[in-house]
Amino acid sequence: MHAGSPLSPFAMPDDLSRGRVYPEEEHPYRTKYQRDRDRIIHSKAFRRLEYKTQVFVNHEDGNYRTRLTHTLEVMQIARTISRALGLNEDLTEAIALGHDIGHPPFGHTGEATMNRLTQDCGGFEHNLQGLRIVDELEELYGKFPGLNLTYEVREGILKYKPNRNVEIPEMFRGNAAPTLEAQVVDMADEIAYSSHDIDDGLASGLIGLHGLVEVPLARDCADEIQKEMGPDVALPILIKAFIRKLINTLVSDVIVHTAERLNAEHIENPEAAHSKTFYLVGLSAEMAPKNKALNAFLMNNLYRHPKVLRMGKKASRVLESLFFAYQESPQLLPVEVQQKMKSQSDTRKIADYIASMTDRLVLEEYSKLFDPFEKF
Repeated sequence: MHAGSPLSPFAMPDDLSRGRVYPEEEHPYRTKYQRDRDRIIHSKAFRRLEYKTQVFVNHEDGNYRTRLTHTLEVMQIARTISRALGLNEDLTEAIALGHDIGHPPFGHTGEATMNRLTQDCGGFEHNLQGLRIVDELEELYGKFPGLNLTYEVREGILKYKPNRNVEIPEMFRGNAAPTLEAQVVDMADEIAYSSHDIDDGLASGLIGLHGLVEVPLARDCADEIQKEMGPDVALPILIKAFIRKLINTLVSDVIVHTAERLNAEHIENPEAAHSKTFYLVGLSAEMAPKNKALNAFLMNNLYRHPKVLRMGKKASRVLESLFFAYQESPQLLPVEVQQKMKSQSDTRKIADYIASMTDRLVLEEYSKLFDPFEKF
């Protein structure tokens, strides 16, 4: 069963799904992927994204993106691309809502720190952690561990790419690339990440519009906006219009280029797309280097800004302090975590617990452990 618009021949239909690890009866009016979407939304890990960092820590200013608002923006962009290409929107939506579910506190700084601390048990990567959450750590059902999602949604959360330098679970190694729906989410993630980080960066004052428009793609979008709105438009309105223009430019390019590439590669069914050794969804040869230059600007001027790096340094120190304290004294951990530990210093379980925490909870726990004036 598939509800909604007719699917293209290369879309992943529900009836071709490889199913769930633990068989379940089908729902009378909800598709497999709709059920997966709902299970993700009802999970604790999804709710916690509201208080996890995107770029700026959540408590700095409530106007900045969090990991949850970023996730919703990815879903919105991914559904637009998916619908335009005739792909399975339910599958796309489920993957988009779950794609960042494994992120630890404090964004990519938190991920790098957790990876460094867990080298003795295989390291930490948020996509693999996301799969671990939906397969094992969430506890919503008594009949099976995790959420028992379909293979395709789990594959999309894993974000598997050929030649990826991490240890991939055996069941996902046979495919050169994931479904087109998963590829769409990957592309939507990149578009949402850069465009909305620009929005937050401009709002924070860490980057300026004058420097940004030195980048060709940004200058093209800004020039078009000025032609449409005139020279007297207020700066806040100009910035919002610029962000919309940037998103629309990138999304339109992805849709047109991907449709052309699917035709050129003679992709007539989902298996043909799944068997390729490269991604079929992406930007055109003309747009890709422009987008790369924009991302380089963000890396050099926003992500490596002294204020962002300073907050990242603090975040890393907080996570390290908690990790080592729990490793040295596991009795500091909640009883339910201690009961799951296989040894006195089970690195993976400690990492699972810290990664599950929100930015705020990490800071509260740090204060309770290391602030001599904190009573509890």
